Amino acid sequence: MGGQALPPKEANLFKLIVKSYETKQYKKGLKASDQILRKFPDHGETLAMKGLTLNCMEKKAEAYELVRKGLKNDLKSHVCWHVYGLLYRSDRDYREAIKCYRCALRIDPENIQILRDLSLLQAQMRELSGFVETRRQLLTLKPSHRNNWIGFAIAHHINHEPGMAVNILDAYEGTLEEDFPPESERYEHSEMLLYKATVLEEAGQPEKALEELSKKEGKIVDKLGLREHRASLYLQINHLAEAEEIYRKLLDVNPDNYHYYEGLQKCLGLAPDGKVYTSEQVQKLVEVYSDLSKKYPRSAAAKRIPLDLLEGDAFKAAVSMYVRPFLRKGVPSLFSDLRSLYSHPGKVEILEEVFLEIMSSLETSKTFPGSSDIESPSTYLWTLYLFAQHFDQRRQYEKALLHIDQAIVHTPTVIDLYLVKGRILKHAGDPVAAAALADEARTMDLADRFLNSECVKRMLQADQVELAEKTAVLFTKDGDQHNNLFDMQCMWYELASGDSHFRQGNMGKALKKYLSVEKHYNDMVEDQFDFHTYCLRKMTLRAYIRMLRFQDHLHSHRFFFRAATSAIRCYIKLHDSPPKAAAEEHEAAVAGLPAAERKKMRQKLRKAEAKAKKEAEEKAKEEEVAATVASKGGKKGTQTPRPVDTDPDGDKLMHVEDPLSEALKYLRLLQEHSAYALETHLLAFEVYFRKGKKLLALQAVKKQLALDPSSPDVHRCLIRLFESLDKLPNPDSHADKIIHDVIAMERASLKELGEKSLLDANRAFLEVHSDSLKHRVAAAEISLLLCPEAKSEAVKIIEDSSENHISRSEQKTYSAGENLMLTPKIPGPFMPIFTSKMLKISKKSLFFIFFILNAEISTP
Repeated sequence: MGGQALPPKEANLFKLIVKSYETKQYKKGLKASDQILRKFPDHGETLAMKGLTLNCMEKKAEAYELVRKGLKNDLKSHVCWHVYGLLYRSDRDYREAIKCYRCALRIDPENIQILRDLSLLQAQMRELSGFVETRRQLLTLKPSHRNNWIGFAIAHHINHEPGMAVNILDAYEGTLEEDFPPESERYEHSEMLLYKATVLEEAGQPEKALEELSKKEGKIVDKLGLREHRASLYLQINHLAEAEEIYRKLLDVNPDNYHYYEGLQKCLGLAPDGKVYTSEQVQKLVEVYSDLSKKYPRSAAAKRIPLDLLEGDAFKAAVSMYVRPFLRKGVPSLFSDLRSLYSHPGKVEILEEVFLEIMSSLETSKTFPGSSDIESPSTYLWTLYLFAQHFDQRRQYEKALLHIDQAIVHTPTVIDLYLVKGRILKHAGDPVAAAALADEARTMDLADRFLNSECVKRMLQADQVELAEKTAVLFTKDGDQHNNLFDMQCMWYELASGDSHFRQGNMGKALKKYLSVEKHYNDMVEDQFDFHTYCLRKMTLRAYIRMLRFQDHLHSHRFFFRAATSAIRCYIKLHDSPPKAAAEEHEAAVAGLPAAERKKMRQKLRKAEAKAKKEAEEKAKEEEVAATVASKGGKKGTQTPRPVDTDPDGDKLMHVEDPLSEALKYLRLLQEHSAYALETHLLAFEVYFRKGKKLLALQAVKKQLALDPSSPDVHRCLIRLFESLDKLPNPDSHADKIIHDVIAMERASLKELGEKSLLDANRAFLEVHSDSLKHRVAAAEISLLLCPEAKSEAVKIIEDSSENHISRSEQKTYSAGENLMLTPKIPGPFMPIFTSKMLKISKKSLFFIFFILNAEISTP
């Protein structure tokens, strides 16, 4: 101990402090620390332990003050440095905690507890080389501990050294006795053996992995996992007969597992070389699946997979037989099962033909085509239900509504019918009616959480935010219901609510919702911390490695992507249109009023501000009292008061000093984890373009061109960038000349521009994509940007388009009457024109002339 040594009595008290901290008896620990400090007020380690205890009692400021004071009094104490690290760890400041642990280890390099704590943080922060070294030290100090061997192997494994990990596991097995494991450790040892086989596979030694599994088969408890791993390994070494035998046995266990069917196809040499099956492969696969469906008559997978392969009359016969049992049983998810077939060319028309034949047969004879068995009336109902969804998918909303209305008249008590009708109305451009129908469905079964959630979703799409919030909290705990929604990590709700606020121009509230989603992902990253110890103790090693790899790609998840891109758009909008302070808005509102009226309005404003302040203070007091009561009523150390939200409406988020700098935080995460997404680089261009970072904006455009050179959004960015660069004055400094030369070289290398002028490049783009309305809109916008006086030409670009210029992809992307302002991809001046085209409005010229000729194209 590097500092003042305590007498025996106080030394025992100090041990009591440590024990009280470990058992969460914090008051007892504080009492003991105060007893020591009365006699030794400058004892550093006691001050540090008292601070650590106070930190657990949510007195952080006092805790940091005491720990720093203790460290100042005893800089050579590893206890003080360790405690300081624990304080930082509790605040999730892992970088600083690692520094403190390293300082502690300089004083006591063989302290096992500090080494363990350091290894956890290194695993959390992915400091892999340091993690390997720390685990080596732990193994050296305590080689008799199983976890130290396994931890050292895992460290090498995640550091991309599977060969070294195998050697360590071999050495560990060499320390075991022949009769190991005992009955109580069979599962843990089994998991270690399967993990070793996985590491051998990743090390490029599948034959050795198979050998290990065969040798240790009797000690492996997870027989299903053993079979699956063996089949995969046999495939890798091209032992197809052995792999086929195992996959067929696995299908006996679970004939609805698609992975088993995929493995069997590979064994039979019937996996496609590219993305398309040959006709010979299709013929053989049909025979295979025909045999399998006879062997497993209750397997849906054996009947569903061939539908992706068959064409023409064979597909028609197969799909007709496939849907009948589902229609007979009334399975609402049938259409979801068939949805992927709509992306196959030619199959959509066949599906419609099959559905029409079934419906006609049921209407005339109450039987399926070619059958004499009378079907129940509910079969006709579910056929109408399926047909309505089919027409909805094809954007034929009148037919979809006709069929779903027939189904509702047939059986008005089936709730699913109202949900589908609401979905159709939403796609057709009437979100308010869709929300009303969803609410009607909800009231038919008030105990159904799914119906409640569906209703909330539709209300948010209709921008009925307050009503949606009141409906959502019906399924939350009593008390602080909105925080309960946050605690449940209900991200679909937060994203939908944020989108609604964004559409209504409430940037603060929108940001509040989007950043809540980001907070959930940060919590998920933090949640892995406890598993670094748990998984080693329980030996769930394969799951642990999967979890680590999942965490490494966590921020590429679609919910985070949506939240981050939406937050960036909010910040861009705040940069382009900075919000006014409340006082400024009020002054602008009352500027034209008489003096007496202005005085009354100011008095009202002051009263409202005072009332709001008083309500906020009362709410804060209530929350504080509730937190105190909860902490007193619960177990010691288990209750933590919720911090008071000082910005419930996101006003502080909206009034940030530099919105673009805030946007950059999320943009960098997207560039790291979602570099494959075009939207990432579109937003990167918008941010860098506004910040004046021309080279970075050019880099973003080049990445866009690499991903999708035909995109109208990429064309906009490309021309906007070089249009702004052409306006720059001649470079003065040496650095500016270098930048100018680099940009000139890059421009010459772009095939979209080359030596062409921007106007010529825009004309060439229009010629290539003249059959797409979205591309024509982009060309018209750019034409207006380059030649603001030539508005008639911009109008003509779109007027010349005919109805067949709406491409198939555009028909899939946009539904009639949909709120296209959700995305910034269609410029404001051309929005009415684009919408009219999608709705096929005949009186389009008036919209063109009114909106385009009065448009103001502005670029930041």
